[in-house]
Amino acid sequence: MTNWRPDPSQLRRPAYLSLAEQIARAIQEGKLVNGTKLPTHRRMADDLGLSVQTVSRAYDDLIRRGLISGEIGRGSFVQTQPREPEPPYLPERLGEVIDLSILKPVCEQIHVEKMRQAFAWLSENLPASSALSFRPNMVFPRHRAVATEWLARCGLDVSPLNVSLTNGATSGMTTALMSVAPPGSTVATEVVSHHTLVPLSTYLGLHLEGLAIDEEGMIPEALDEACRKGPIRAIFLQPSVINPMAALMSAGRREALAAVAARHDIAIIENDVLGPMVEGRAPPMAAFAPERTLYVTTFTKTTVPGLRIGYLVAPDRYVAAVANRHLVSNWMATPAMAEIATRWVADGTAMELVAWQRRALASRHAIAAEMLAGLPYRAHPQSLHMWLPLSCGHTEDAFVAQARLRGVGIAPGKSFHTTDHGWAPAVRISLGSTTESELRTGLGIVASLAQGNPQELLLAI
Repeated sequence: MTNWRPDPSQLRRPAYLSLAEQIARAIQEGKLVNGTKLPTHRRMADDLGLSVQTVSRAYDDLIRRGLISGEIGRGSFVQTQPREPEPPYLPERLGEVIDLSILKPVCEQIHVEKMRQAFAWLSENLPASSALSFRPNMVFPRHRAVATEWLARCGLDVSPLNVSLTNGATSGMTTALMSVAPPGSTVATEVVSHHTLVPLSTYLGLHLEGLAIDEEGMIPEALDEACRKGPIRAIFLQPSVINPMAALMSAGRREALAAVAARHDIAIIENDVLGPMVEGRAPPMAAFAPERTLYVTTFTKTTVPGLRIGYLVAPDRYVAAVANRHLVSNWMATPAMAEIATRWVADGTAMELVAWQRRALASRHAIAAEMLAGLPYRAHPQSLHMWLPLSCGHTEDAFVAQARLRGVGIAPGKSFHTTDHGWAPAVRISLGSTTESELRTGLGIVASLAQGNPQELLLAI
């Protein structure tokens, strides 16, 4: 047991979050060390004048964050040993928290109805092969042919033979990395990149090297220098708005990066999950370097989150590797989802939902422009999020903690860092994860924190 105790005078509503933040801060500052046994729920409640339920919720929140562990019959203990990376989003959506942490499209009843209609159609039209076959080549030839129509909207002219269906972008990313980078090799990416890339690279035994960026993304000279210093097997890029900073890479930058990749004969993995939703963008990297680019896209961020299906386009040199890696990691994409995606591409529903999403996002961005006026945030008209650099004195942990204490969940910038240097404190804010009313309220709270005195934020915890 420890001598440290939370300060009841510093508790704020909601009390369970305020208590959790005090304990989290004590752990971060070393006042509660690894293995320390915390007071029982009843003892803590009595000491602070809280209900046992409130303390239980605080402990549960700390368990979800990986800061403490609960052992039946023994109690609750501080847990500060190395653990799995924390996701940038809240693991659960709590009723009183406005969740701007998880990246998702704007969704309303129309999306539920579209999926219900799709499943009703599927109940009458599901092919026998989609229900019974274990062989991808027996199920997907028709879907690959239709996929090329969607990929044309993304800016690519490809053969169906180069298309694999995946269970979304994560499946595509995993398969692509396994296909071009054997364990022990190095993959280069931007210093701020996809939040799953760091743990995924670790699991696959890859070394991830974060390279310098500017307002467009990866700097070609930084890539060239990295390739000259050591063997790089591939680069991972998100050039079209879906990257954490919502940057859109120009055609000239894409061409320059493709030239560096060709000079050093390295593969390119391109994550383009927004596909045709981004208006006025340059062609994909895969159009500049088709012989070496593995292109990943999906429908989850532009149509309906539940439509977990995507496409992975691979050049001829990697087609066999992609097929084999996908078999061992996924076997094959879910046929029922493939049937819905193919129908929606063919009958225009997919593009109808993309256009709907553009309009919805325009409204969300207008709210953001109003509520965050004067703050140096980064966004794009079709981005699902914004990137807010924090002014001098603000720390990510304190800022995110204060936002949560005031009922708003946001994502810390460190969740997207691929290296320990070369970045500045920032937070990512999702625009599509809640209602417009809650978004307005949440952004107002974020704005007041960003414009406040950092020292006051620290003292208020």
